[in-house]
Amino acid sequence: MPAQTPSPVSRAAGPLGPLLALLAFGIYATHDVIVKVLGTTYSALQITFFVGLFGFPLVVLMLLRDPVPGTMRAVHPWLALTRAMAIVASGTLGFYAFTVLPLAQVYTMLFTAPLIVTLLSVPVLGEKVGVHRGLAIVAGMIGVLVVLRPGYAPVSLGHAAALLAAVNVAVSAVIARKVGRVERSAVLMVLPMLVMVVVLGAMLPFVYVPVALPDLGLMAIVAAMSFAAGLLLLIAYRKAEASIVAPMQYSQILWAGFYGAVFFDESPDAWTMAGSALIIASGLYIVFRESRRDVSATQPVLAIRARIGAVPAGKIVENGQSDRAD
Repeated sequence: MPAQTPSPVSRAAGPLGPLLALLAFGIYATHDVIVKVLGTTYSALQITFFVGLFGFPLVVLMLLRDPVPGTMRAVHPWLALTRAMAIVASGTLGFYAFTVLPLAQVYTMLFTAPLIVTLLSVPVLGEKVGVHRGLAIVAGMIGVLVVLRPGYAPVSLGHAAALLAAVNVAVSAVIARKVGRVERSAVLMVLPMLVMVVVLGAMLPFVYVPVALPDLGLMAIVAAMSFAAGLLLLIAYRKAEASIVAPMQYSQILWAGFYGAVFFDESPDAWTMAGSALIIASGLYIVFRESRRDVSATQPVLAIRARIGAVPAGKIVENGQSDRAD
């Protein structure tokens, strides 16, 4: 009997994918520490602008290697523009949250993105959310209430910014899943950068503070780290199934505890830890449920990979992974 050619997934099996993802999310957590330090002097809008500006040449260099011919005209211009706006908004709001809240609380709020994606996938992608994923969403939202404790603890603009950042991450992921099959990766990568330059550039004079050269260097480092982490995630998703790689994002809560204690004298309270556990458990359950073909046809949660200055989502292929810059 002739030997069968192994499938891409079987060839990709092994620990390399998850390990690369762990490294990528560790890099993201490290650059969030730098953002938090920069936030004591500069506004989140200014930080986001310069990080995106420094990341732009890196993306252009990557696109020079793109062999796929075509123009930069979007097939679905309004959806592509909405996604670009969502990416810029999520980056700016997330950076602001990091500057005013403990790291662990920010990550806990951002971890709600898979829950929001699941909700948005019903009207946008025509997904059917059954009882299991529905209960997971409810449990995750209870986790948010546990962390925020409205009425018992002050809910700040930072908490609202972190939750809105998660909403925008979810919007960008759902749109990427919807248009990724027909849009060029180049369009999906460059458009958020252009929106960042135009929109944030127009707003920059209202918040601008002269940037010291060392701080400018830190912003460049943040951009380079974000780009490097994005590339590592790209490789990770090629080396292993998305359902194995995606949960590695929750390792950031461990980095938050470590960096928060070492650099900012932060110690997550019991409420934050309990709420975080609920949200993470809900997100993991949704990821694993969605990876089953009889549960989710479009797997929108597995498309969450957007960061300012990173390698944004590209075209999406049948197995839920990316053909290039996902």
